[in-house]
Amino acid sequence: MALSRVCWARAALWGSTVNLGPLLIRRLQLGRCGLAWGAPRPSKLHLSPKADVKSLLSYVVTKTKAINEKYHRFLGRNFPRFYVMYTVFMKGLQMVWADAKKARRIKANMWKHSLSFHQLSYRDMEHLRQFRRDVAKCIFLGIISIPPFANYLVFLLMYLFPRQLLIRHFWTPKQQIDFLDIYQTFRKQAHPEILTCLERTVPVISDAGLRWHLKELCNKIQHGSHPAVNDILALRECFSNHPLGMNHLQALHLKALSRAVLLTPHLPTFLLRSRLKNHTTVIHQLDKALIKLGIGELTAQEVKSACYLRGLNSTHIAEEKCRTWLGEWLQVSCSLKDAELSLLLHNVVLFSTNYAGTRR
Repeated sequence: MALSRVCWARAALWGSTVNLGPLLIRRLQLGRCGLAWGAPRPSKLHLSPKADVKSLLSYVVTKTKAINEKYHRFLGRNFPRFYVMYTVFMKGLQMVWADAKKARRIKANMWKHSLSFHQLSYRDMEHLRQFRRDVAKCIFLGIISIPPFANYLVFLLMYLFPRQLLIRHFWTPKQQIDFLDIYQTFRKQAHPEILTCLERTVPVISDAGLRWHLKELCNKIQHGSHPAVNDILALRECFSNHPLGMNHLQALHLKALSRAVLLTPHLPTFLLRSRLKNHTTVIHQLDKALIKLGIGELTAQEVKSACYLRGLNSTHIAEEKCRTWLGEWLQVSCSLKDAELSLLLHNVVLFSTNYAGTRR
């Protein structure tokens, strides 16, 4: 462009014809055309890769949901029994994943603030306690799935034995009620044996007043009466030392107590004692946290779960009766010291056998 202007200026000044040559003349013509047309306009098309990706993802998600809904309708219409199992399994996976994320958050909060288990809130403590039990069962399934092709056998076993191998998230609503009744039957089978063990220790107790109280309590329960809170607390001293202290219980007594709290009795005596101590300590810590929270803050399901953990078959008892029973339990629990936790362990039997017509 600059060269063309110089050449035209020389031609104008000299008034003579300048032989510019064909190449230069062509360049001058292109330059004039460019001046006539003006500068090239910028493109109005603005591409946005992020917007394109978002719209593509939105389209894929929408289509996937539509296909999934059609698939669910197909299963529900043609394979109703399989669809129920499939739905329960998928919801169970979602609940397990949600429990794992919540447990991770609780653990992270404990590490961040240097908190111990007993310093957590009631709901966090209960969540960790239940999550540990669920993880233990899942680990067992993982171990038996290790051999080649064993996973196919495991799926068959899970279908045939859901109560033994699956956690509660993978049970149907009907199975949850039925399985809790089965577990309660196992617990109640240990009650007469525990009462018999208590009766056998009556002559060994040195204090005459404690002997009378324990004998009266056993007779009352065996005749279908529900003991009062004061009847239980009157025996605190008896369960803190020999013969009913946690460190003085005999092997048969420990096995019966293990069955009453749904722990395996097929272990050496020292392991049975250790597991029972740990189980009772956790319940005691939960009770202290629950007192701070208040029973009124619990939902109906939380109340029933709390009662069932402490020995009461709450699946067939009204919510208000469960709240009343739980309040009486907390009166006993929060009045006990750590050395008297054997009484709290026995209270699983003493306080739940005859409440609200639970004895059959």
